[in-house]
Amino acid sequence: MAVHPALKLPVYMDYHATTPVDPRVLESMLPFFTDRFGNAASRQHAFGWEAEEAVEKARRQVAGLIGATAKEIVFTSGATESDNLAIKGVAAMYRGKGNHIITAATEHKAVLDPCRRLEQDGYRVTWLPVQQDGRIRLDELSAAISSETILITIMAANNEIGVIQPIAEIGAMAKARGVLFHTDAVQMAGKVPFDVNDANVDLASLSAHKMYGPKGVGALYVRRRNPRVLVAPIIDGGGHERGLRSGTLNVPGIAGFGRAAEVCGLEMAAEGARLRQLRDRLNERLHAALDDIRVNGSMEHRLPHNLNVSFAYVEGEALLMGINDVAVSSGSACTSASREPSHVLKALGAGDDLAHSSIRFGLGRWTTEEEVDYVADKITQVVTRLRDMSPFYEHAREGVDLSMLEWRRD
Repeated sequence: MAVHPALKLPVYMDYHATTPVDPRVLESMLPFFTDRFGNAASRQHAFGWEAEEAVEKARRQVAGLIGATAKEIVFTSGATESDNLAIKGVAAMYRGKGNHIITAATEHKAVLDPCRRLEQDGYRVTWLPVQQDGRIRLDELSAAISSETILITIMAANNEIGVIQPIAEIGAMAKARGVLFHTDAVQMAGKVPFDVNDANVDLASLSAHKMYGPKGVGALYVRRRNPRVLVAPIIDGGGHERGLRSGTLNVPGIAGFGRAAEVCGLEMAAEGARLRQLRDRLNERLHAALDDIRVNGSMEHRLPHNLNVSFAYVEGEALLMGINDVAVSSGSACTSASREPSHVLKALGAGDDLAHSSIRFGLGRWTTEEEVDYVADKITQVVTRLRDMSPFYEHAREGVDLSMLEWRRD
């Protein structure tokens, strides 16, 4: 297969997993490793004041991206910690009001696992199913809310299939029923418009490394007015971040997070339009070249840079091995010890075979048209070769009902 002279291999299409640090972000971070290395909690001298000033600037920048105020931003080590602080912190603070939490089957493990932990501690959790397009049903959410419900936690956009939930409608429902609403906004913030006030969001988790910032730093938005949300800390010691999250602040990381949020706010519209065009180009080329492929999740309510496709009659591991010069994520959450298919795709109704043969394409700031074309051609070539070796594909083409086949071992 001919390679475009401007193309560099391997091609990175896993921007949902992490993003490279934007050079503008790195430039904003570098001084805080060396010359301006103060501790933001050291308020007795200029080094500390300088660090504190950098943190407060970043707080304003992150808040500005989501329509919040600076005092509503709590810096953490990342979105996993933010999710844990939101869910466990609300559960502990509002235990006297109720012990019921509502979430969805397709949430990130950073939400599912804290909810499971709370179940072990005596809380009641409702796990909402999703429709085939990946979105929850609002009538099912409404029916699940009771007088004991203290928190709804539904992610803004899914990390695997890119499907955007109706968060404004969820927020309005939560507010009307007097229930707090938390959203894991990691994949949405900085990619498409997200305003915590427009959506009536009370708590929102964010991550720097998903928006071209550094790893190891995140934030939790905690509403201060209408209503004022109270959260019990899960890390004690020192009283940093107004007592909500103790620990010496990662000043270089926070400075980078702020700059990354600022850049996303300025460039989001143009970047989203460009990536949507590239994503659609990839989708169209794959569908033009291959039959029996399926996009997982809604195309209407979807992040502009996401495409998750299942390739029928192809084994997922073989497909990934065949495209080893393309960095993508399999829809199958395989580890060396487990070959369980993605819980997200299973929740959409995909069978094990389709779930195991899915690929998540995540496009980003430095994705080019040449890369898209290369990936489309490479996927087509490998899928075609694997299907040529597959008796299942041959039988399906002949109209054989594969579910009726009986396999004998001689």
